[in-house]
Amino acid sequence: MKDPRFAEYLAIYVDVVRTGSFSAASRRRAVTPSAIVRQIDALEQDLGVTLLVRSTRALSLTDAGSHLFDRAQRLLNDLTDTHAEVAAFDDAVTGTLRIACFPTFGKRYVIPVLASLAKEHPDLHVELDLTERLADPVAERLDLVVRMGELRDSSLIATRLAPLNRILVASKEYLERHDTPTGIEDLHRHRLLDKLHGNDLLGWSDILGTPAGLACGHLAFRSDDFEALNAAAMSGMGVAFLPSWVAGPAVKSSGLVRLPLNGERWNERPSGIYLLRALQAPSAKIRAFSEALRAHIGTPAHWD
Repeated sequence: MKDPRFAEYLAIYVDVVRTGSFSAASRRRAVTPSAIVRQIDALEQDLGVTLLVRSTRALSLTDAGSHLFDRAQRLLNDLTDTHAEVAAFDDAVTGTLRIACFPTFGKRYVIPVLASLAKEHPDLHVELDLTERLADPVAERLDLVVRMGELRDSSLIATRLAPLNRILVASKEYLERHDTPTGIEDLHRHRLLDKLHGNDLLGWSDILGTPAGLACGHLAFRSDDFEALNAAAMSGMGVAFLPSWVAGPAVKSSGLVRLPLNGERWNERPSGIYLLRALQAPSAKIRAFSEALRAHIGTPAHWD
């Protein structure tokens, strides 16, 4: 290693490969693309090999570039973990906190907590990934992931935030027009609201024995967004089957009516909302956020 900036160049190289272009890496690092190109040139000159084959359309890795990328990712990840573990001995809430969670959950419950933390800890920075996919804290270098449902065995450390219950809801106006169902069989005659994309993402088959589209003659509304489904139910468009963290606040404010049909047997199987992390020893920023989120949600959860 001849150039003392080798480690810095290595991190830039990994960013270029991960993002797929010099311009994307430059936006991530808030520098010009030409600055990124110069640093990659310096890295190749230091190593004496070509790492990237450049064209006007894309970048491709040479064999040497692919080998370096694999090794560099592991080295940089180890450095990040080491930094976090050592920083955990300090009570200063600083640095960047990376979190992934459902869009509606993030907007309703995570952002208010982050706003409070920002006032108390001005040196804390946050990257919030709002997504419905199963984010991986290890592969994606995330500090925390909010995951819902039944947890599979893994090396991840889980903190349970609240039970995950699903509730049937409809507006008073809708029930006045269509009558209140008294049993599961009555739902087959009602207008149902369902999740768009995928097969039975809301779990209607746990109630009806089959996805809503097959059991009901009329799906009144479908959306890929929990907030939209909740709003549609409040607007009187039909009966929704939603997590209580989505529809619970509207039930408490009388915007929706909860329909506890058949004793809500679908909630008998244990299920929860969890904070997942990869590191054994959580840093001060992870501890601060986790404790603040648990306090904000409450025990029992304030939406219930």
